[in-house]
Amino acid sequence: GAYAAPQPATNMVLNVPPKSRIAYVLLAIFLGGLGIHNFYAGYMERGVTQLLISVLGGSFTCGISSLVVWVWAIIEACITTTDKNGVPFN
Repeated sequence: GAYAAPQPATNMVLNVPPKSRIAYVLLAIFLGGLGIHNFYAGYMERGVTQLLISVLGGSFTCGISSLVVWVWAIIEACITTTDKNGVPFN
């Protein structure tokens, strides 16, 4: 018989509905200083980094680092269009 070449893997995440862009942006605006929007989108490392910078750094800098993280979150809200798996926001 004929040999069939294996097909390349497609999207490994099946039946996962896309996340809401509006929810992502609102989380970034209101809770972005804590990285909550990144946890929502699956970017755990970024979320933990933002949370630690805000909480630990904010206690040493009188909140200045928390403000920096919030600005970072607003920028992410403007430029991030997919979740961690590459699924576009709905």
